[in-house]
Amino acid sequence: MGFFDRLSRLIRANANAAVGAMEDPSKILDQSVADMQSDLIKLRQAVATAIASQKRIQNQAEQADSQAKTWYERAELALKKGEEDLAREALGRRKTCQDTATALNTQLQSQAGQVDQLKKSLVSLESRIAEAKTKKDMLKARAQAAQAQEQLQSAVGSLGTNSSMAAFERMEEKVQTLEARSQAAAELAGADLESQFAALEGAPEVDDELAALKNRLAGGTPVSLPLGSSAAPQLEPVKVSEVDPELEELKRSIDKL
Repeated sequence: MGFFDRLSRLIRANANAAVGAMEDPSKILDQSVADMQSDLIKLRQAVATAIASQKRIQNQAEQADSQAKTWYERAELALKKGEEDLAREALGRRKTCQDTATALNTQLQSQAGQVDQLKKSLVSLESRIAEAKTKKDMLKARAQAAQAQEQLQSAVGSLGTNSSMAAFERMEEKVQTLEARSQAAAELAGADLESQFAALEGAPEVDDELAALKNRLAGGTPVSLPLGSSAAPQLEPVKVSEVDPELEELKRSIDKL
């Protein structure tokens, strides 16, 4: 394939693609119906012309037949008057008229066939135009609906890449992050506050237990430890001799550390 052939094909392909992209279905449908109406008018004119020609040929054929009869009658008259040469001339004219009538009748049959074919084409085109007119509005409505749907899908599809939508989604995510951090800080603050109060509430019990342990080691009167109630029972005094073995055991355990 030559270079110019390839270039020509490329140009035609690009031109067809450009024209196809510019085609509006609604306008093309209207124009198509208008073109068919124009073709219908031309075909009707062609049929009228063909019928007129058929009528003219038919009249010529009938006229030739009539002239042939007239010349035959003249030949008879000439023979009756004894004019044999004149009768021969009349019969010659009759033969010419007969040949003309025969040729015209043959042409008339051919013309009649063409007229019939044109009439069938006219009826077919009229039927197609009527059908096209019926479908045109429906096709235009379908084309408009399809174009609207395509525009809607294109708009919805472009939302993910649109800068405004992307910025909106980014700010939404940022707000959610700030809310999560705020909730986490509140939970941590609440947990720290609870631990402080728990330490304060548990401090007296530890101090009382420490004081009781000191008194036992010193041999003094032990202090009763709280048992979780507001009125703790009083403990009996512990004798020093009773705690000496426990004290020695405690000392040995401390020395081992």
